[in-house]
Amino acid sequence: MLEAWQLSERIIGCLPAMVADPMSGMVTQVRPRIGALVPLTRPGWVEAGRHLLAGLELAVREVNDAGGIAGRPLELVVRDTAADPQRAAAAVDELAALGVAALAGEYHSVVARTAAARADAIGLPFLCSSAVLDALTEQPTEWVARLAPPQSRGWQTYADFLLGAGHSRIAVAAEPSVYWASGARILRDHLAPRGGTVIELDMRALTPTAMCDELVDHRATALLLLVGHPEPAVPIVKSVRRDQRLAEIMIGAPAGQPEFAEWATLLGGDGAAIPFLRYLPERFGPLGARVETALRERLAEAPSFVAFEGYDTVAVLADVLRSHGTDRARVAEAWPRVEVEGTRGQIQFSRTPGISVWQWARTPIQVVDRDPADLDRFRILHAD
Repeated sequence: MLEAWQLSERIIGCLPAMVADPMSGMVTQVRPRIGALVPLTRPGWVEAGRHLLAGLELAVREVNDAGGIAGRPLELVVRDTAADPQRAAAAVDELAALGVAALAGEYHSVVARTAAARADAIGLPFLCSSAVLDALTEQPTEWVARLAPPQSRGWQTYADFLLGAGHSRIAVAAEPSVYWASGARILRDHLAPRGGTVIELDMRALTPTAMCDELVDHRATALLLLVGHPEPAVPIVKSVRRDQRLAEIMIGAPAGQPEFAEWATLLGGDGAAIPFLRYLPERFGPLGARVETALRERLAEAPSFVAFEGYDTVAVLADVLRSHGTDRARVAEAWPRVEVEGTRGQIQFSRTPGISVWQWARTPIQVVDRDPADLDRFRILHAD
């Protein structure tokens, strides 16, 4: 049996987006279409992709239930990136050829960076849902906007949480990646002037057991997981939890690995009390509460912040398409004029120093963890 995303890709991807008049040769768009980049197979973070797609699809359904775009149904053309930058670049070209008015989505920062560069090069508007790398494009661009906060803001918030919790000797278990290296640099630069020390442990060279020895030798009070999930994050957590020498160490995961249900399934109680970043408000307004209920029903579990990012992405793009039409240049020109009620607050884009894309500047940021007494409950530890 085909998964829902596979079915939508096969059917929607075959529908003609453009039609040519046989007399004049002029090409007109039949239906407004949005291309969606989503990690739906390994090595992509499949659970994040499933939540992102649920939010995108829910919002499209609601747009169409309300009459669509100028009376025409909005279509979502889904492509699986599988966390592969080159696959994402090819998908951008394919979706452009299919006549989409704009791109949406992507979770993995390194993949989104490649997609953003390609979208910028060919003049295709891209509203990035989840990726956080500050330098999403090498040069400032008018074509790309983003809902997720830049990594510098989120990880500095996390560093402030660490200091407030009394941690100044912080180890990071890291794998090679532009994203992880950027995160480690942000932590180091923010903590060092405040008396904090960041100790980097290369997980290419260390087993989880050997890493535990390093934590003891360096007298670290906190260990941050700058690694993939489930491997090697899950074995690392298990090794630390079982090492009596490290009974007092705090494990943290700023990138959000504990957000999804798979984390609790794989780790049980060992996965509790591991603080991570989440981009939700402390309390939802009426729209957020309604969407939360609908997403919970769609996913058959509590929706993550990634699902809300997906919903808000389509809410913004639908508003732009209604007011500015489907011409790609006009869509991109609309970024600074966006004023849309999202599930997590009023969405507006601006230019932020050091950020190369149009940015929602006030995305809510929380540091939360899973409650040891109830793994399905999240405790808010810090907020910005």
